[in-house]
Amino acid sequence: MTQLNAQSHRLSYLKLVLTMFLWGGTFIAGRLAVREVGPFTAAFCRFAIASLCLLLLTYRFQGSLPRLKRPQVLPILLLGLTGIFAYNVFFFSGLKTIPAGRASLIIALNPVAIALGSALVYREKLSLLKLAGIGLSLLGAALVIGNGNPLNLLAGGVGIGDLFMLGCVLSWMGYTLVGKSVMGQLSPFVATTYACLVGALLLLLPAIAEGLAGAVTQMSTVTWLGVSYLGIFGSAVGFVWYYQGIQALGPARAGVFINLVPVFAIALAALVLAEPIAPSLLLGGSLVIAGVTLTNRAK
Repeated sequence: MTQLNAQSHRLSYLKLVLTMFLWGGTFIAGRLAVREVGPFTAAFCRFAIASLCLLLLTYRFQGSLPRLKRPQVLPILLLGLTGIFAYNVFFFSGLKTIPAGRASLIIALNPVAIALGSALVYREKLSLLKLAGIGLSLLGAALVIGNGNPLNLLAGGVGIGDLFMLGCVLSWMGYTLVGKSVMGQLSPFVATTYACLVGALLLLLPAIAEGLAGAVTQMSTVTWLGVSYLGIFGSAVGFVWYYQGIQALGPARAGVFINLVPVFAIALAALVLAEPIAPSLLLGGSLVIAGVTLTNRAK
């Protein structure tokens, strides 16, 4: 590897770590935002800002936003419905009721859900190692949700906030599975820009019904900073850096960095929001991250 390539890879690693830090921060920003506004309002503000940023970046890097062909319209609508609309309604609704660190560990199950969904929809094989990773992740999630005792789940120990976050996991699984067919026809950058635009439009009417106009004029500086962070850094900047990392290092090596998101989220939640770090959170989180690592690495 030449010195120039080595420097490029180091820069890619740095951008990926910073991206995971930014994504870990989205849980704190979201938790702060929903203290004042409803989930539809918070989600719409996030993706109105993100859509504007992504449009500017698309014209900067690609010159223009290509027009969709008729067969691409429905998949793009589904991307906006699952990954933007549904995911973020569940995300902000969940953060109204459960701590940011806990929420991040539940959402860390995304790769596990995608592996299971791919096996069901695309008939992808699940190796023994991947099944072990899935089982380990689910055990860790059960420890987190059950506050240290997985049997609490059988006694109705799952709160509404936990269910909302599990809804995020299912929404992201749908987004990813639909995206597999879309990415063969559109670049990830263009597909995500269109998905954000569709999601923002879908969120507009529910946000208006929730009181968007009044909320926007009355939001505090902290709330505006939260939704701006989510739109600019958590969505636009994070997306660009993540896909630059994929281009430089490949999806497998770049994907491993996602395990850092709950680590940063828990640390930031403790520092910024003074959330306690319970032993069950540490143990369950460790199992989730270990299981996700096995699931991603299994051939």
